[in-house]
Amino acid sequence: MSATQGAIAARGDINNSVAVYAERALPAEAYAPIPADAAAQGVSNIPAAAGFVGRGTALDALDAAFADGAGGVVLHAVHGLGGVGKSALAAHWAAYRATARVRWWITADSPDAVDAGLASLARALEPGLGELPAELQIERAVQWLATHVDWLVVLDNVDRIDDVGAVVDRVAGRGRGRVLVTTRRATGWYRHAATVRLDVFEPDESVTLFARLLTHHGPRDADGADTLCAELGHLALAVEQAAAYCAETGTSPRAYLDMLAQWPAAMFAAAAEGSDSERTIARIWRLTLDRLTDTPLAGDLLRILAWYAPDGIPRDLLDGTAEPPELTAAIGRLIAYSMVTDNHDGTLTVHRLVQALARTPDPDDPHRRPEDVDHARNQAAARLADAFPIDVDQPATWPRCRALLPHTDALTRNHTPDLDTDDTAHALDRAATYQQGQGALSLAVKAFQRALATRERVLGPDHPRTLVSRSNLAGAYWSAGDLVRAVPLFERTLEDSERVLGADHPDTLISGNNLAHAYESAGDLVRAVPLYERTLEDRVRVLGADHPGTLLSRDNLAGAYESAGDLVRALPLYERTLRDRVRVLGPDHPRTLASRNNLAYAYESAGDLVRAVPLYERTLEDSERVLGADHPDTLITRNNLAYAYESAGDLVRAVPLYERTLEDRVRVLGADHPDTLVSRSNLAGAYWSAGDLVRAVPLYERTLEDRVRVLGADHPDTLVSRNNLAGAYWSAGDLVRAVPLYERTLEDCERVLSPGHPTTALVRSNLELARST
Repeated sequence: MSATQGAIAARGDINNSVAVYAERALPAEAYAPIPADAAAQGVSNIPAAAGFVGRGTALDALDAAFADGAGGVVLHAVHGLGGVGKSALAAHWAAYRATARVRWWITADSPDAVDAGLASLARALEPGLGELPAELQIERAVQWLATHVDWLVVLDNVDRIDDVGAVVDRVAGRGRGRVLVTTRRATGWYRHAATVRLDVFEPDESVTLFARLLTHHGPRDADGADTLCAELGHLALAVEQAAAYCAETGTSPRAYLDMLAQWPAAMFAAAAEGSDSERTIARIWRLTLDRLTDTPLAGDLLRILAWYAPDGIPRDLLDGTAEPPELTAAIGRLIAYSMVTDNHDGTLTVHRLVQALARTPDPDDPHRRPEDVDHARNQAAARLADAFPIDVDQPATWPRCRALLPHTDALTRNHTPDLDTDDTAHALDRAATYQQGQGALSLAVKAFQRALATRERVLGPDHPRTLVSRSNLAGAYWSAGDLVRAVPLFERTLEDSERVLGADHPDTLISGNNLAHAYESAGDLVRAVPLYERTLEDRVRVLGADHPGTLLSRDNLAGAYESAGDLVRALPLYERTLRDRVRVLGPDHPRTLASRNNLAYAYESAGDLVRAVPLYERTLEDSERVLGADHPDTLITRNNLAYAYESAGDLVRAVPLYERTLEDRVRVLGADHPDTLVSRSNLAGAYWSAGDLVRAVPLYERTLEDRVRVLGADHPDTLVSRNNLAGAYWSAGDLVRAVPLYERTLEDCERVLSPGHPTTALVRSNLELARST
């Protein structure tokens, strides 16, 4: 490493009652493609089109439409009235007429749903991707589709045409495949696809479907089925639901007609005009729940389920709503009337139209009274809040967190923030803490902001849980490199915590640790070190020497000593903390891994590469095993190992590891994440060390430009980038640019960091060297 290359480190530990742990920053990754033979045996999730009848003309039209595709990605759309049977047609054609080796069904009524379907495809093609964040799974699927042939993707229930265009644009690479869309939208497709219009059933088709479903479990009275189907407008979904109702309840078609007669003909007008199928669904929904009045809990459960995402609802979210026998019976009734689907994997599915109706108040509908809908929304929030693990930084809790995230998103998306409760805020806080730990910072910041606003409104600004939310939002700002907002918010939280909770309250001690860390990140060691020392002393006295929070404070104080160049105090403190964490938390705890990483970095800083490199290698191996290869902490260790290789002069191993880490961080964290910017800077430094200024200088220039934009001109990392770029100019013999840049950087370091800060001293030394050249 050249004398002008400044090392970059980052530590932190912010979460809901636990402060941030220390670690050095690193880059992101380029995703590896799914193996070419992943689909050799065929992959399909095409649903069964139960009771499919007729539709010969439409099926032939699809055959002809897709037969004309000469190459590339071919898109066709089936459009028609909601509930007309578009999905059944697409499923039947995909299952029995399409020949693609990979056939994948995606519910596509929103961009989020499309992304979920693409992620599911990635997992089917390569099951080992299940531990990756959803964003990475999506990118894997897109890349596979863009580079392969012989596949069919069905995008079901598309609402916005632009959503389809976005998907096709993303996969329109060298791949050759087929995309079949089902949608209510009849117009606007001319730029994207040929269309096949699907009308309602012919009368004989709807009667055949009704009779087939009615008599599935044995002979039934079908008298009046033709009249009932006509009354339903031969709408496929209405016919299916009516037949299921009659089959399960023993109601005859004529008795069903009598019940329909109690409501106006608005449903039939809507079906005939094709304006909205929800009114048809709404009537059958009401009829079904009327039949379930002897099980009132069924309606309560349906209204709760209406607030979650439609698919993959953990069944245990309903635990405690009633005694187990009563709860099981109520869910069974909903399943029997096709209002809920049991996926036989511990989850339930509710049709999104049924959900939309169930959460829409109607004072004239006894099943949707406004007060009942409000109560169900609050119950949904409370159950979600209780279901989230508290310790979301533990790998064992991550599958549960991933399963609950879509339902948190759905709950908060389907009502305005002024209706949030403290339970909603708690669910948002847990979801955001998990997302922050996985590197999804923009999502985490938004969720923390909403949680804080809710708690300030519901609980007041001084409530302990409000203080926790404020601290967590400040932590998210810090993780995003936004020290301008993080530091004042941490300062306010500490001040309020001392006033409201007292100086020795555990949450106050967390706030003190977090503020000290923010000061350190801002380069203000004059305030950071004494605050760390005071917090550690208080935690030992209040919590005990072995409390995890005490160990965290000791680790962070060691990091501050290291940042100040005081390795004499830093190294023994790091070594003691690692021993204590192994004893108290275990060798595989994420914070134990962080301690091992930090100690290795301190050894490296002391020039002891004989101990640093093996410790990094062991930590990386353990992090990949415990946390996963793409976890932000694993990427930190990989970056640091590359830096150690570089320090040892082993550029043959350092450069590829830097490049891989940068690719991974771009993929996992995004191009603008602070850790990604660290990786880019470090890779530029490795190129420089290898004498490759042709690649080093542009990469340094880009990193500086991005840091100014993302972090601000005065952020410590931005000052390091400016120093590094000046050094690269100097190495290239360009003193005209190097000296002024060093001079400006030194002036800013003295102003921002102080004249005695280690970074300031490094820049001063570099400037003197450049001037003497």
